Amino acid sequence: MTGDVPAQATPPRAIDTPADASPFALGLLLRKAHWRAAAVMTEALRPLGIELRHFAVLIVLVNRGPTVQRDLAAETGSDKAGIMRIVDDLERKGLAVRKAVPGNRRLRAVEITPQGVELFDAAHVSAESVSERLVAGLAPGESELLRDLLTRFAYPEG
Repeated sequence: MTGDVPAQATPPRAIDTPADASPFALGLLLRKAHWRAAAVMTEALRPLGIELRHFAVLIVLVNRGPTVQRDLAAETGSDKAGIMRIVDDLERKGLAVRKAVPGNRRLRAVEITPQGVELFDAAHVSAESVSERLVAGLAPGESELLRDLLTRFAYPEG
């Protein structure tokens, strides 16, 4: 009976190289791209005394305003303990403060300080030159195409 069943073609196996044609290829490429981008952005943030995890929280605080820690954790992909450590770091550096939430004695919202806003803006200036290295090997117009494709991939609902 097994002789009557056609053999199924085995999909290409993951090799995690530029020639990878496996079902994992896109995810592996995105992982490597993330590592490369994170290394470059870490280099930009290092002189400012913060890490990417701190910057991720500052992004949320600048865009959303005061935010409770559980929402910060959800927005940054962190867990409860991790976000507490990040906020502790930001408070120690004078970049954020915890404030009571009106009507809820147990909740605290995290708010960026003026010093935090200054550092946030300085990070953008610092990242300008190093971020150009990320796309240095692309032809004119390709960095915009890459950004467009990644935006549509990351935000499929538009």
